[in-house]
Amino acid sequence: MSPRVLIAGAGPTGLTLAIDLARRGVGVRLIDRAAEYFAGSRGDGIQPRTLEVFDDLGVLDAILAAGAPPAPMRVYLDGQYVTERRMVEPRDPTPAVPYPNPWVLGQSDTEAILRARLAELGVHVELSTALTGFTQDDSGVTAVLAGPGGAETVRAEYLVGADGGRSTVRKTLGIAFEGSTDESLRMLLGDVRADALDHDYGYWFATADAPMRGIALSPLPGGRLFQFVAPLAEDTEPTRAVLQGYVDRLTGRTDLEIDEPAWSTVWRPNVRLAQRFRDGRVFLAGDAAHVHPPTGGQGMNTGIQDAYNLGWKLAAALTGAAPAEDTDALLTGYETERRAVAARVLGISSRLLDKHTAGDDDAMRRGAETQQLDISYRDPGAAGALVAGDRAPDAPLRRADGTALRLFDLFRGPHATLLAFGTAAAPGTEGVQGYSIAPPEATPADGELVAVGGHAFEGYAARPGTRVLVRPDGYLAWRTDA
Repeated sequence: MSPRVLIAGAGPTGLTLAIDLARRGVGVRLIDRAAEYFAGSRGDGIQPRTLEVFDDLGVLDAILAAGAPPAPMRVYLDGQYVTERRMVEPRDPTPAVPYPNPWVLGQSDTEAILRARLAELGVHVELSTALTGFTQDDSGVTAVLAGPGGAETVRAEYLVGADGGRSTVRKTLGIAFEGSTDESLRMLLGDVRADALDHDYGYWFATADAPMRGIALSPLPGGRLFQFVAPLAEDTEPTRAVLQGYVDRLTGRTDLEIDEPAWSTVWRPNVRLAQRFRDGRVFLAGDAAHVHPPTGGQGMNTGIQDAYNLGWKLAAALTGAAPAEDTDALLTGYETERRAVAARVLGISSRLLDKHTAGDDDAMRRGAETQQLDISYRDPGAAGALVAGDRAPDAPLRRADGTALRLFDLFRGPHATLLAFGTAAAPGTEGVQGYSIAPPEATPADGELVAVGGHAFEGYAARPGTRVLVRPDGYLAWRTDA
């Protein structure tokens, strides 16, 4: 049976999109040209907004169990301990933001959790299966695949390229990948053991005359590995001996031996943004649409949220949940919304890279702008505390029987959610679940939910009569205060 959506690329972006489509009952096929699953840390920082996405997709508990909070970084200059720093100061949860802090988990472990969730939905990644070409027409896409069984022709209604910075999908479409690659700056990233170091901490080793030009080792959860980041001269090979040389020179220690890297890559500043994210029935997402410096931990998170934005829109187009006349506008909205976000995020990570290369004292600090909770799709001319396009905050609720729940519990799932504050919710329509939110002092009727502490009213700047429709991806579709 032909899939309704064919996804090329089974990294975090492709996996997230496949999960979102599969849970909506959309037939999906997920292929990857690699012969085996990626094994390495790479994108190991999970931002708070992505944790909210994982909550909705049903993988948050597994992510939290496998990962850890960012470790404090011990700073050594000329081999002497100087201070301890954190990239991000921990914040307490609030009624509106239940997951306020980043989380650390190696990318390969995150992908394994996403694959397990996808398998629960009956879909499996097809390795050693490359997209070699495709054509499209008004009703779908005809793709040619090269897999273990030879060449295969597949017909799908939509194709999504989540196939990385060298995307075959993007190149076939002829979409410009605008930006630059700085060949003068090379960094070595890898996963190594350094058993002489306490694995509960990260480490920064440098010299006193160049304190921001050193090497970093950050502990990875689930074992004894550290992610190693070091500068690499243009004519230097990325070997264990080179790593050991950095360690010996910058630490002044003779007992700190680095094992052979379990995974490594040479990274150059490559900052690019696709000119378009959509061409007819073909879409780009993740690194196929934008590539980021690793500073700020934005790349993987932005790709995951591309997928989360696109999934419900494709499903609405395929299932008829969106009127036929609105389908094209809905799908075009993916490019409008996510390309603007990608451009903004590229600016953030590029500025952090500039700080790092300039040796700024605050180059390692990370502010709220990297956590992606402030991403909004609101109209630039819109005014108000919370309007269409803004992230829908969480808040505690109570049922009439006294049991507790949260707004995020109501949002979880493939549906949109209608919140009626201080008034009866209208009967639900297909794909929409409606709830009546009563003030904290009210005695709730059957089916009503009480806004504990008034936080729901406060978070939504609501008064009796306010109605808010929350999109399936957790952003406001519209509100009325009549």
